[in-house]
Amino acid sequence: MAVSGREPSQLDETTRFRAAEAPRTVLVVDDEAEVRELMAGYLRARGLDVVEAANGLEALLKFRLVRPHAVVLDILMPRLGGLQALQRIRALDQNVAVVAVTGSPDEELRAQILASGATAILSKPVPLKGLWAALGSDQEDAVTPARAARRPARPEPTPSAGGTPVGRVLIVDDEADVRSTLQQYVATQGCEARVAADGASALRLIRADPPDVVLLDIQMPGLSGIDALKAIQEAAPGVKVIMISGAASFELAKETLAHGAFDFIPKPPDLKALSQTLQAAFLMKRLEAEWHVEPAADD
Repeated sequence: MAVSGREPSQLDETTRFRAAEAPRTVLVVDDEAEVRELMAGYLRARGLDVVEAANGLEALLKFRLVRPHAVVLDILMPRLGGLQALQRIRALDQNVAVVAVTGSPDEELRAQILASGATAILSKPVPLKGLWAALGSDQEDAVTPARAARRPARPEPTPSAGGTPVGRVLIVDDEADVRSTLQQYVATQGCEARVAADGASALRLIRADPPDVVLLDIQMPGLSGIDALKAIQEAAPGVKVIMISGAASFELAKETLAHGAFDFIPKPPDLKALSQTLQAAFLMKRLEAEWHVEPAADD
């Protein structure tokens, strides 16, 4: 079991919760249904209440509604990546235990995870006894006495199944046909759509007039991929960046989620999926404004 940020003795796999120390409710967040259900089922079998979420946006919504005692959070996820979700969860609750889960061996990423407030890091595939131990050793201070100081939850808006997203979108792709197709489709969704053919042009437009959402091709000449994502985040931290990924760059697209991308879509794009992703991004923007949440920085 690979665990960062804790001494092995603190994560003894024989650890068992004492009744007064056990977290009553755990939020388990992972976009892989089989992995999520495996962890959730294991924790339920040990008497815990488990709430599940499939992406970062859903995790944030459910966290505010349920206010769990602990969170198990996959870092490489769509719709508000796990690192940004961690930063926002920590801003809402300084005491909740967050066990981060990642399949990435990137030491820089792991340092960012710990700096963002993770209690511990577990590597995928996650040993279930290791997960139990991580939660057990990290909950002794966080859940006693019974988290009496927790703020009451209030109902939050949830993503609408239909409706037309309204917002400002910048499409960045070096292929003219792709730019044209996406621009036309985004316009039919009630959005203002602008285009740029490369990362440098996109940055100039973003600095002059930041959009709500950027659709960013992950592979372009010059500035592209994670470097382009980081440059956009520095120029306009509140912009939601959706990566456009071909089959050859799928793994890189997943990695961008850890670096703050909101989501990624395949190339050629599935327009229905694009519409849903845009709606989720616009919803996140509205929720941040309502909750007065500052955009999370990707250090």
